[in-house]
Amino acid sequence: MSAAAVDVAGAAVPVIQTRGLGKVYAEGTPAEVVALRDVDMRIGAGELVSIMGPSGSGKSTLMNLIGCLDTPSSGQYLCDGVDIATLDAEQRAQLRLERIGFVFQGFNLLGRMSALENVAMPMGYAGIPRPQRLQRAREALAAVGLVERADHRPSELSGGQQQRVAIARALVNRPSILLADEPTGALDSRTGEEILALFKRLQDEGQTVVLITHDPGVAAHCDRVLEMHDGRLHEQPRRPEGSA
Repeated sequence: MSAAAVDVAGAAVPVIQTRGLGKVYAEGTPAEVVALRDVDMRIGAGELVSIMGPSGSGKSTLMNLIGCLDTPSSGQYLCDGVDIATLDAEQRAQLRLERIGFVFQGFNLLGRMSALENVAMPMGYAGIPRPQRLQRAREALAAVGLVERADHRPSELSGGQQQRVAIARALVNRPSILLADEPTGALDSRTGEEILALFKRLQDEGQTVVLITHDPGVAAHCDRVLEMHDGRLHEQPRRPEGSA
């Protein structure tokens, strides 16, 4: 997990910063859809933040932009202080590989591969030698409490165990940002609580975690809640210290 960057004045640079971010699909046509409107956001290193909203609110669009899976129509996005607009497609892909870990609701594990192989897979794209990939994959599985299941395939794991493998895979390249899209949506309530506790532990270890959710119960586990409505972002008041 990377250390926080600092600017020339010595102040911490936000891991995620957007200024007037907007996204329009089919712009200038009768099918035009304004998905994001003038979004300003700052997320610092080591924060646990939720972006909450109903379907169609713009939260998935925002996740795609901060995950460098899409580019904005207007405004600015800085990831670890890097202006994404200055990067070409190959550079954005490299930044995504090195600095952003994704956890998907459907796990997206390959059934023919073991848990260890699934976790090691992203490092193959980074050109890391196989022995080092396997060692780091075991360390990532150990970090989520699943190293004893390293040789099991996804079909041999419970839903919660599969989600832990997916989290280990997201962490294996030691990203500065961990983006989790509805990370408990496919899990029962008890297993979901275990996964949320794991995110909290990762935060305590210095990881920046952003949860995309429609569930207020999930958002309640986070330090800050950013709400999306009709493409606009609104921040809920911070919880008082020591509150549940």
